[in-house]
Amino acid sequence: MSYSTSVKDELSRVMPDECESQIAELAGILSFIGRVHISENDEYMLSISTEHAGTARKCFTLLKKTFNIKTSIAISKNSFLHRRHTYIVKLKSDEDTKRVLESTKLIDKYGRIGEDLTLQKNRVVSKGCCRRAFLRGAFLASGSVSDPEKAYHFEIVCPTKGRAMQIQHIMKELNLEAKIVMRKKSYIVYLKEGDFIGDALRTMSAANSLMEFENVRILKGMRNKVNRSVNCETANLNKTVNAYLKQKADIELIVKTIGLDALKPNLQEMAKVRLEYPDANLMILGNYLNPPVGKSGVNHRLRKLAEVADKLREEMDEEKRT
Repeated sequence: MSYSTSVKDELSRVMPDECESQIAELAGILSFIGRVHISENDEYMLSISTEHAGTARKCFTLLKKTFNIKTSIAISKNSFLHRRHTYIVKLKSDEDTKRVLESTKLIDKYGRIGEDLTLQKNRVVSKGCCRRAFLRGAFLASGSVSDPEKAYHFEIVCPTKGRAMQIQHIMKELNLEAKIVMRKKSYIVYLKEGDFIGDALRTMSAANSLMEFENVRILKGMRNKVNRSVNCETANLNKTVNAYLKQKADIELIVKTIGLDALKPNLQEMAKVRLEYPDANLMILGNYLNPPVGKSGVNHRLRKLAEVADKLREEMDEEKRT
């Protein structure tokens, strides 16, 4: 089971206590996957289609709990390309359909269909608890969230730009800074930041999914920290090894050509200590000198040895050319 499906499974079991929140959640679902059918006799029928069984069951429960409407769930089998089943909740009663659509503000009292879900004009989402419920319904109907092990991505697919802006507005009122992007013919309202996705899960009351999400984030953070530390240590080790190899080559060249006796006493001592303690860092090397010197003093002497070696290499190159 995907992480997104497990989130929806959890949300489908969340039932708000307040009737107005139940209506708001149903409005969120209907706004995306509800279909209104008007017969030749001007009678209204409503169908809700989803591939998620939990969402279909929740619609069934919300209709029963909020409006005392009993419905049935039909299952349409999709054999094409082994797609999942589609679950269809139907309201065939004109009276029941109008009651639901009027309560969710998807039609007005004159029966005109209009989905103005802006916060200023629609009482369905005027309260914070109702906005949270509406967002939960919208996510159940048309949302998804990536497995946090792989990526941080939360989205709700909207059929129109107007709908996307309405969802973005509602999310902004819930302190979720969502963005909109067009993908093919749909508008995607999405979150990318881990903090916002965690807040969205908390807002929708997905407590268990939030805990799993945060645990993964903590583990990923620890792994990344360890990896950065290891990479840093590896880089420092490589730098130390390369520096030692260069210093060793410089000193061996001096020994082979002019000998250490040609150097000043402090450079002779430095060269011998460097060869004797290949694994020592600058601070430790300084402690082996007599008298001891600090890191800057050791570094200065090693640079002097490098200058002598470089000069010897130049002289050897000139001799080869002549």
